[in-house]
Amino acid sequence: MKKRIISLLMIMCMAMTLLTGCGSKPANDAEGEVKTEADSEAKKASEKITVTDMVGREVTIDGIPERVVANNGALRFYCYVADVDKIVGVEQIEKKSSMGRPYAMANPSLAELPIVGQGGASNTDNYEQVISVNPDVIFVIGTDKAKVDTLQDKTGVPVVALTYGDVTIFDEEVYESLKLIGKVMGDEERANEVVEYMKACKNDLNDRTKDIPNDKKSSVYIGAVSHRGAHGIESTRGNYPIFNAVNAKNVADETDTTGVIMIDKEKLIEWNPDKLFIDLGGIQLVQEDYKKNPEYYKSLNAFKNGEVYSQLPYNWYWTNIEIAMSNAYYVGKVLYPEQFEDIVPEEKADEIYKTIVGKELYSDIKEAYYGGFQKITLEDLENIEVEN
Repeated sequence: MKKRIISLLMIMCMAMTLLTGCGSKPANDAEGEVKTEADSEAKKASEKITVTDMVGREVTIDGIPERVVANNGALRFYCYVADVDKIVGVEQIEKKSSMGRPYAMANPSLAELPIVGQGGASNTDNYEQVISVNPDVIFVIGTDKAKVDTLQDKTGVPVVALTYGDVTIFDEEVYESLKLIGKVMGDEERANEVVEYMKACKNDLNDRTKDIPNDKKSSVYIGAVSHRGAHGIESTRGNYPIFNAVNAKNVADETDTTGVIMIDKEKLIEWNPDKLFIDLGGIQLVQEDYKKNPEYYKSLNAFKNGEVYSQLPYNWYWTNIEIAMSNAYYVGKVLYPEQFEDIVPEEKADEIYKTIVGKELYSDIKEAYYGGFQKITLEDLENIEVEN
């Protein structure tokens, strides 16, 4: 009897051991290491990526994103740095002609993706459309913290705010924005490569021109600068970043203003700069004005002496930084031919585009914009064909 009881007790203990083992046996990973639930949670936590975005918000993403939305001009920055195949939706504005936006020209497949908002000046977020493509992260250009917070709250998706800064090209906040994308997407090496290239170009332009005495420089003016649309010869910029990049002698700096300004056209006659650049985004308006008042243009020394040059438009849904950089090299070549003797602007432009967006695009841009980098004569203003 005693033996039977002992046997029964042993059987019961073995059964309890088996049952307990089924409920608590640690899982093994592929390499045979024992994993506990705590280990899994710790690993998941270690995969989280936390960044501080450009409006000071701390944002946490659950690992490297595989599905991305980049709105309000952020798509350009994203294409500079990360895998375009991870983009799952674009704004309606991105489906318009890609010409003038190198990131879109280099990645035409973007225009085929689902719509996740209108984009453009209205910049109205469509939360439902964003949610429909199930992104892991949203990048936006935005300095309005409340608006960025609202987008994150309404979609339930981490939102990382970026910025173009204030300088057009070679802006420290642009560098930080690109590095943010790199950190979030696991593309830090590529982000650093782009940033270092931009910095190298900035240093190169400055080093070539910084020691030229002001009295040895030609005076220069930029006209037809676009700002929320095209403008004529009277649209210019003081403290112009592209001129600043080559230490140019900008006559409009006399106004002591920063940004686009509309001058009285007689002021340009008063300044009468040695060299004049016309942004091709406003060439049609300059042409129309010339036909109404040819004597005005004929009175300017730059036109008399054949010293009028083009500039490629670089503002198309925020700043195309790579086009602005290529403009700076062309301006340098025009103003300081000796210091830029080794530079062929068209080749430098293609180097810049290839480095930043992965494709040489100058010939396409040249074809679209009336011949690209070139001198502009009065005869050109009479005969150049522009789209209405």
